[in-house]
Amino acid sequence: MIGGVRDRLGEALFLRVAGPDGPAAAQRIHGTEGPRWFEAGSAITTVHGDASMFVGGIRALLMQTLHPAAMLAVSEHSGFRGDMWGRLHRTSTFLATTTFGAADDAQRSVDIVKAIHKRVVGLMPDGTAYAASDPHLLRWVHVAEVDSFLLSHTVYGREPLDQAGRDEYVAQAGLVAEKLGARDVPTTEAELAEALEEFRPELHGTPEAREAVRYLLLRPPLPLAARPPYGVLAAAAVGLMPRWTRRHLRLPYLPVTERLVVRTLGQAATGTIRWAMSPRERPAAEPSTA
Repeated sequence: MIGGVRDRLGEALFLRVAGPDGPAAAQRIHGTEGPRWFEAGSAITTVHGDASMFVGGIRALLMQTLHPAAMLAVSEHSGFRGDMWGRLHRTSTFLATTTFGAADDAQRSVDIVKAIHKRVVGLMPDGTAYAASDPHLLRWVHVAEVDSFLLSHTVYGREPLDQAGRDEYVAQAGLVAEKLGARDVPTTEAELAEALEEFRPELHGTPEAREAVRYLLLRPPLPLAARPPYGVLAAAAVGLMPRWTRRHLRLPYLPVTERLVVRTLGQAATGTIRWAMSPRERPAAEPSTA
C-alpha cells in the first residue's frame, strides 16, 4: 500500500516537472548508449539528481527576475503565466540531457537552445537593445541558476558536497554555460560569489519582476491539492534568497523562528519528494510476474 502511494506520488511529481513527454525523454536520456559529458557520481550528477532541485529551481526563477533585461525577455517572448510549466519542462529536460544524457544528445540540446536565443531580441524601455544570446546576459542566468542549485543542495540535499565537491560542481556547470555562449563563467564557489557581487549594480526589481514573483509564489497554475506542498517548497526557496533581494521583489522578511520552521518544513518536503521519486525496491520474497 505504501509502495503504491509512493509510486503515484512520484509519477505525479515527475509528470508535473518533466511534462507529458517526460517518460519518453527520460528513457532516451538514460537509455541511450554512448559517452557522457559528465561521469556518474560526479558533483553535477549529484546536485542535479537530488530532490533539492525543486527548491533550487524556484529560487533560480526568483533570482533571474532581478535582471531587467532577462525579465523583459521572459515577459515578452516566453511568458511566466501561460507557459510557466512549459518553461519548467524545457529547463528540466535540458538540465537532465546535458547532465545525464549521451554527448550527442547533450550537444543537440545546446544547439536547439542557442537557435532559440537568437530569436529572442527586443528593446528595453530606454531604447537599449537586449538579446538572449548576449554572453553577459547568459552569464547572469547561469550564475543565478548555479548559485541557487548549489545553495539548495547544501541546505536540503541528501549528501551535501564538501568544498572540493562544490568547486567541482561550479566548474562542471560552467562547461555547459560556455557551450551556450556565456563567457567568464565562475569555476569555483568563491568565484561564483564574486560574480554575484559583480552583478549587484545591474539588479533591481521591476514591475514585471514583482508581477512574476506574485504569480510564481501566490498564483501558480496548480490543482488545489498540489498547492500546499508547492507552498512549502516556495517558502523554502524564499528563505534562501539573499536579504538584499527582498525589498526589490517585496518578499517577506522571516524572523529567525519562522526561518527555522520553514527550513524544517523544507527538509520534510524534499525528503518526501526524494522518497516518492526513488525507485521502489521489490521485496526478495515477492514472486516474479515474468
